[in-house]
Order: sequence, then C-alpha cells, then structure tokens
Amino acid sequence: MKHRIEQAGWNRQEHFAFFSQFDEPFFGLVADVDATRAYARARELGVSFFQLYLHATVAAVQTVENLRYRINPDGQVDCYDQINVSAILSRPDHTFAFSFIPFRSDLHEFGQGLATEAEAVRQSSGLRLSPATGRPDVIHFSAMPWLSFTGLTHARSFASPADSIPKISVGRLRPEGSRQLLPVSVNVHHGLADGYHVGLLLAELQRRLDG
Repeated sequence: MKHRIEQAGWNRQEHFAFFSQFDEPFFGLVADVDATRAYARARELGVSFFQLYLHATVAAVQTVENLRYRINPDGQVDCYDQINVSAILSRPDHTFAFSFIPFRSDLHEFGQGLATEAEAVRQSSGLRLSPATGRPDVIHFSAMPWLSFTGLTHARSFASPADSIPKISVGRLRPEGSRQLLPVSVNVHHGLADGYHVGLLLAELQRRLDG
C-alpha cells in the first residue's frame, strides 16, 4: 500500500523541486557499522551473515519514512507502507542477476524468500530484468564481500530522472581491535532525504545488528 504526498505545504516541497532539477540528484556516503555481535549471532542462529545483515538493513529502512518515498513517472511522490529489496545475487561463474525479495519481519521467513531467489538466480542467465525486480517499492542492495571500501559510486542512467530508489551496498568485514567493522554505502535522492535521514538509518541498522 502507498499514499500520495501532497506537495502543497509539504516541508520538503522546495527541497524536492530544487534537487529534482539536477542531472545527479543523488548524494551518497560511506560509514562503518560494528558487526561484531551480528557476525557471532548469525552463527548462533544458523543463518548466513549475508541473510542477517540484509534483513537488518531492510528492516531499518522501514523505520525511516523519507527512505520509503518514491517519485512516480508523473513526478509525484508516494510513500510506501512497506519496502522490499531488489538485491544483486551472484552465480558460481561470477556473473550476477537482480532479485526481488519481499520483506518479512521474521528473519527466517525472510530467509526463505532469499533462498528461493538465490536458487532462481543460479538456475538462470542474464540480469533477470522483470516487473518484479523493477518495482519501485524496493531498495537496491549489493554486497562486495571481497573488499572493504571507503567510497563507492553507482552506474546510473540520467535518461531516467525519476529514479528515486535508495542504493545500499556493503563491503568486507574489517577487523579493528576486538571489533569487526562493516562498511555501508548509502545513496539517496536529495530531494527526498538528507544526511539526517541516512543517520537515522545507520543508527537503526546498528541497533538491529547488535540484536
């Protein structure tokens, strides 16, 4: 479900109009979260670390209204009640494809959807572009467990100016003393959200990783 944001009187009306004129209205940042407890908890629960932090990320997005805003083709803004995830999943030959995983508050129910999509990717070829993977009520998510990073850019088509889907990526765990730090990149449309909202997301993600 979704509801329309009435722009007249909206406290972001001028921000939205201003940044929507930009060739690149997205801004991004990279920050570390402490995944020490989450990494251990994944082992205790018998689930992959990827499943745990992906679920924690999508769950955290639900709590930040501005990250549930999407620009429709008519230029209006809708707020979705639930955000799902279109995650990049890899194959044994090191190619990747898009997926659609519905959000479920229960970690194991969410994992069932993830497992179904992972198997579908393994049995397919190409990008698996479809109406499901192209839905607006998602975040775009990718993981790069081969490396840690301090910056990240995304390929974007400026021929599609209505793109407003947040793009979240994580890298490899990096040990620092007794902690395991996870780099998280967040890119969002500046007409819809600011650094404050990304801060809320990262704080909620940290809370959920800590369990």
